[in-house]
Amino acid sequence: METLSHWISGAHVKGGDRHADVFNPATGEVQAKVPLASKAEVDAAIAAAAAAQPAWGATNPQRRARVMMEFVRLLNRDMDKLAEALSREHGKTIPDAKGDVQRGLEVIEFCIGAPHLLKGEFTDSAGPGIDMYSLRQPLGVVAGITPFNFPAMIPLWKMGPALSCGNAFILKPSERDPSVPLMLAELLKEAGLPDGILQVVNGDKEAVDAILDNETIQAVGFVGSTPIAQYIYARGCANGKRVQCFGGAKNHMIIMPDADMDKAADALIGAGYGAAGERCMAISVAVPVGDATADALIERLIPRIEKLKVGPYTAGDDVDYGPVVTAAAKANIEKLVQSGIDQGAKLVVDGRNFSLQGYEEGFFVGPHLFDHVTTEMDIYRKEIFGPVLSTVRAQTYEEALGYAMDHEYGNGTAIFTRDGDTARDFAARINVGMVGINVPIPVPLAYHTFGGWKKSGFGDLNQHGPDSFRFYTRTKTVTARWPSGIREGGEFNFKAMD
Repeated sequence: METLSHWISGAHVKGGDRHADVFNPATGEVQAKVPLASKAEVDAAIAAAAAAQPAWGATNPQRRARVMMEFVRLLNRDMDKLAEALSREHGKTIPDAKGDVQRGLEVIEFCIGAPHLLKGEFTDSAGPGIDMYSLRQPLGVVAGITPFNFPAMIPLWKMGPALSCGNAFILKPSERDPSVPLMLAELLKEAGLPDGILQVVNGDKEAVDAILDNETIQAVGFVGSTPIAQYIYARGCANGKRVQCFGGAKNHMIIMPDADMDKAADALIGAGYGAAGERCMAISVAVPVGDATADALIERLIPRIEKLKVGPYTAGDDVDYGPVVTAAAKANIEKLVQSGIDQGAKLVVDGRNFSLQGYEEGFFVGPHLFDHVTTEMDIYRKEIFGPVLSTVRAQTYEEALGYAMDHEYGNGTAIFTRDGDTARDFAARINVGMVGINVPIPVPLAYHTFGGWKKSGFGDLNQHGPDSFRFYTRTKTVTARWPSGIREGGEFNFKAMD
């Protein structure tokens, strides 16, 4: 059995005595052990990063961008290898795993533009002989704590901008699927990143707390569940750090009576069941407006759901989704499905008895579809993070809008309609961070920013795009005066503007 490592100062480093199991979700077997860092190990990694950072921060932005440029080439070169490792530990299909890498790679492509993004402002002759200008400078050592569901994309979202800004970066990836982050570190070294500038420290809560409490760490980015996001945000801010945390979601898709029902149904299949629902941008609530719309939608969804192919990534690229990440995740999904039945929702497609021959010990969950879900039910209130779609029937557009606006989460949402006026009203009024109009998973491209509202996001700056360069730098403003001489002697008052 493979024993994984940390990545410290440009090399694999063996961990201490504590380890966690890394499973193959398709078989349920333990395939590797990952070390769980102690506070002392985390502190040592941070100290090494702090020693290396000044030289990297002093490297001009164009040279740092060239490292990112070479990194893009290497990511493309090793795409198949990265996707296979990701699928083996997470359970995603190979096409989905490649998408995971690709969406992270696109942020690295954006980071190649760091020289432009780091430009400051200049004012000539702000006063007599006085110029003013601003500098964007790295924070120093920063950290990212990333989730299991995107083991390539979100580490790349965090490390790319942070490194391009001249920071050293401490990555604490999920201990459930840690191999790809270690592979990314190897590729960055090959791309020319100096040793110590990226440290990958595997661990659990002890490692997280060590990052949050270490005075050298200037900023922390996190993606995961809302309770943990709130914890990290509160503790990090209390320790004087800049913190951005992105939490859970319950994304609604409103289907208007004038929508193309076949396109809406196809969109819901991909958005609701892709990656086994383990996406913060998954659509988990369908809100058809009017009973006729709801009936037409359900009629189209049932055969599509029943045709879904569930299996291991090794079964081919036509597999629609694979297992969930752990046995505990599977048990939680099944518990919530049962709560939906007990609380009165109608289970239209029942995936509870799903079993895959030869993979009976794997963490597979069959697809579920609920109808007549109401807002007090657990399956509506809680993030399920599984292949479960709930249908909440609304009688009017305003009622449908209210469901999305009143929910405590505000990550993503979508509306399917042919009416431009309705779409514009929805986009303007909805209190959700990312909005799709006839687009089911509205994940912005790398040059825009990604972030939710309400209990889906904590902090005032989003991920990737221009916000990421603001988050990983601080602004310094310089007022400079170069007098032509001192013939008239010293001046003790600031001269008034002419």
